[in-house]
Amino acid sequence: MGNDGDGDVDNNGGVQGGQLVTPWNMSISSGHNLLRDPRYNKGLAFTERERDAHYLTGLLPPIISSQELQEKKVMHILRQYEVPLQRYIAMIDLQERNERLFYKLLIDHVEELLPIVYTPTVGEACQKFGSIFRRPQGLYISLKDKGRVLDVLRNWQERNIEVIVVTDGERILGLGDLGCQGMGIPVGKLSLYSALGGVRPSACLPITIDVGTNNEKLLNDEFYIGLKQNRARGEEYDELLEEFMKAVKLNYGEKILIQFEDFANHNAFSLLNRYRTTHLVFNDDIQGTASVVLSGLLSALKLLGGTLSDHTFLFLGAGEAGTGIAELIALQISKKTGASIEDARKKIWLVDSKGLVVSLRKESLQHFKLPWAHEHEPISNLLEAVKEIKPSVLIGTSGVGKQFTQEVIEAMSSINEKPLIMALSNPTSQAECTAEEAYTWSKGRAIFASGSPFDPVTYEDKVFVPGQANNAYIFPGFGLGLIMCGATRVHDDLLLAASEGLASQITDEDYAKGIIFPPFSCIRKISAHIAASVADKAYELGLASLLPRPNDLVKFSESCMYSPIYPTYR
Repeated sequence: MGNDGDGDVDNNGGVQGGQLVTPWNMSISSGHNLLRDPRYNKGLAFTERERDAHYLTGLLPPIISSQELQEKKVMHILRQYEVPLQRYIAMIDLQERNERLFYKLLIDHVEELLPIVYTPTVGEACQKFGSIFRRPQGLYISLKDKGRVLDVLRNWQERNIEVIVVTDGERILGLGDLGCQGMGIPVGKLSLYSALGGVRPSACLPITIDVGTNNEKLLNDEFYIGLKQNRARGEEYDELLEEFMKAVKLNYGEKILIQFEDFANHNAFSLLNRYRTTHLVFNDDIQGTASVVLSGLLSALKLLGGTLSDHTFLFLGAGEAGTGIAELIALQISKKTGASIEDARKKIWLVDSKGLVVSLRKESLQHFKLPWAHEHEPISNLLEAVKEIKPSVLIGTSGVGKQFTQEVIEAMSSINEKPLIMALSNPTSQAECTAEEAYTWSKGRAIFASGSPFDPVTYEDKVFVPGQANNAYIFPGFGLGLIMCGATRVHDDLLLAASEGLASQITDEDYAKGIIFPPFSCIRKISAHIAASVADKAYELGLASLLPRPNDLVKFSESCMYSPIYPTYR
């Protein structure tokens, strides 16, 4: 890595090549190169012995700091910034300077920093990515690379990649087509894979596939960093994706996890269906969202009473998130009751931009909405649908803010003693309603969860803590579970196992506060349990390749987790 001297590092690895590797020795850079390598740089925390051994004496001030003091200092600096985007930029700068300190910060202050490195701030970062772009993170594959995608993959410096998060930037959060600037999403997601799920940072690869953008504002922006052309569609698009998927498998093997992220509906479903039988693929927007919401519903049953099949569900939004959640709910009902999946679906209704999805509309519906087109008179708006269907659970995945109006929440409250309201659209500006609105309009009776974070709400002297149905609960632990058992395919039963694993982590104390998701402060423990649940199911289904099966999967998952504590350099 450097030609001005080198030394050894004792480190703790993770799951590599299907085997647990810890500890491992390798050569590291010295001198200036070491200070400029974010994977090994410790800044002022290098000891005198390390400074002598690695030619650092004089390159740093004489004071020797602890990692804890560095952490305190960075948090002090971050809290001086009033604008969230400035904090985001400061965190990215830290990640590019001192990787372990970045992850230590994120793990120890997860509730404070998660909204900065991920939603909602990452949305603004993607919108302004061209302007704040400093140093490339991840791999960019564009239409210009057609025919040589494998060569581009081989340009990435790390060889032992275990998880790829890939986007084409067409549907970034609720913000639409951001083209090449969607790279902020794979970078952010993989930061969470490492911080929350314990997957080694060096085993993570963020990728953006640039096929152009239809966003006129970006096409006319002199600072836009992507191809300045309209989006490729049809054969040209499919051929590039096919080449990419083949190249990934050829370069990294059968067990590489590929997570599709923020693709538009038409591509999200077709890519998942096309590759789920040949690759280890996962779509967080469809499957991750579904798993975390199902977990919230399973938890909420303790507050609502009854079983899942006793309830009626109404969705606002019939895209990839809405239909993905609906399908997983139906699957869980089917598994628990023995009913057919078709009968289970009859408990679930969807409203899209044209009104209630009903059988009379079958001719004009997209294929993924067809299973939800039940027999009913057409209804044009959400309020009428609530009054007619009488749901006990209302779920918003529309990507459009302020759709759960006072009339809608009041209607839900008149039908149910404890209406469950889930306003899941991101970022915060696109949420169907706020926590305060849900609690106030329901007179404190609603159980509320959202996609983006909301502060606790006081209504009539009672404090309500809104739940956050954040995919970050599921995908890091889910991914770790797949990686640590050497899974070869994702089966829907693994998603159900992840939901149940998360729901099992809620305490009676949480329920007393009306909380249906556990606090993020325990996320690593939660991820270890989810990973164990997923791996257990993978072994049961014969999808795991790491043999023999570890006796204690929770302990095994904890032993596989990356630690951001500084190693000692010899």
